[in-house]
Amino acid sequence: MQIDQLGLFLLFLIGTIVGGQINRGIYCLAWKQRRLGPWAKPHEQAPTRQRSDLLPVIGWFGLRREVSIHGKGFWIRPLLLELFTGSWFAALYWWEVSELGLYPQIVKSLSVGGLERWEVHYQYLSHVILFALMLVATFIDFDEQTIPDAITIPGTLIALFLAGFFPQSSLPNVQLMPLPPTASPLLTTSPNPWKDGLDQLTGLGIGVAIVCVWGLAIVPRTWTTRYGILKAFKYAFASIRRYRTWIIPLIVAVIANLLAISIWWIGDNAWRSLFSSLVGLAFGGGLIWAVRIVGKWALRKEAMGFGDVTLMAMIGAFLGWQAVLLVFFLAPVSAIFVSIVQWIVTRRRDIAFGPYLCFGAVIVVVVWDTMWKGWAENWFELGSLIPAILVVCLGIMGVMLLCWRGIEERLLSRSVAEMPQTKNSDVT
Repeated sequence: MQIDQLGLFLLFLIGTIVGGQINRGIYCLAWKQRRLGPWAKPHEQAPTRQRSDLLPVIGWFGLRREVSIHGKGFWIRPLLLELFTGSWFAALYWWEVSELGLYPQIVKSLSVGGLERWEVHYQYLSHVILFALMLVATFIDFDEQTIPDAITIPGTLIALFLAGFFPQSSLPNVQLMPLPPTASPLLTTSPNPWKDGLDQLTGLGIGVAIVCVWGLAIVPRTWTTRYGILKAFKYAFASIRRYRTWIIPLIVAVIANLLAISIWWIGDNAWRSLFSSLVGLAFGGGLIWAVRIVGKWALRKEAMGFGDVTLMAMIGAFLGWQAVLLVFFLAPVSAIFVSIVQWIVTRRRDIAFGPYLCFGAVIVVVVWDTMWKGWAENWFELGSLIPAILVVCLGIMGVMLLCWRGIEERLLSRSVAEMPQTKNSDVT
């Protein structure tokens, strides 16, 4: 399926418009909101806004008149972000739809069973939405090292909706043997066959349980173990009851469970896709949550924010648990690139982990065929053994961090002991 240059240019224009809303989200959804951009309420000292300010890319040249308020060069990053968004809107369509970049070379020349050429548009739509959400989360995390629930929670619901009503939006699982090749959505059990028991009430129960745990996890609460675990639960329940922070998560959980029950009733590929998305949600969020707990226990300080947990849950809901595990191991690699760019642009050395997860997710999507068919598919044939291996790895990580903390404390105590001692002089 080919698209002409005019079509790609139209996608570029649409992307710049979406980029404007991404900028809007970055400045409006952050903890410390800033009055940047044409969509925000202008600063009291700002000149009168013009209609031309609303134009993507071009509008930022006009907004340069607010440099005295927001600082020199404040308009450069959002302008480049809108150009970048337009570019990857067009580039991703060309690669993913026209070139079938998610599929092996043989698929591009043969009529593969289970693959309709128009279905790749659902995959493109899913990835465009995911990348847009990750862009907002990335730059907010860069700016203030937080990831708002206003991004990850709606994003997770969108992922579940796409998985339930458009199963073709999932990453592909192509089987080259036996001939002829077949293409199907990536499911929880891939590359192994689907288990029929997951279509029964057991599968529905697992899905509902995942939604309920996720709903409880996203409830804002006060949590501190300074005075013991019992006091921690007491303070948590008191904060939830006092500020009624349970209302929105309850509504979200009810919507997600109604979706799960409805799709389960429909059954077939729709339920299998939604169940796989729910497992990806649980696996992605649970993996980062476990790292967060182990890191805090070993280092006795916050090792990772909870926003990273909800971000990884959203990525898992879009891509599936197999892809999210690859994202987890690619994140440190992408950290090298992201941290260097951050240091060059801002000279900051503090590191937010969310952008690494997002960059890892982009890598997985872009090189999915090479990664999955090249080597990852063989690893995932281990199936249920993978969680057990991860538990062992988490234990090893905890021991290593514990040893690192001991080394740091010993070096710190030695440096304090070697400091020159001064005598207090008498004051007359």
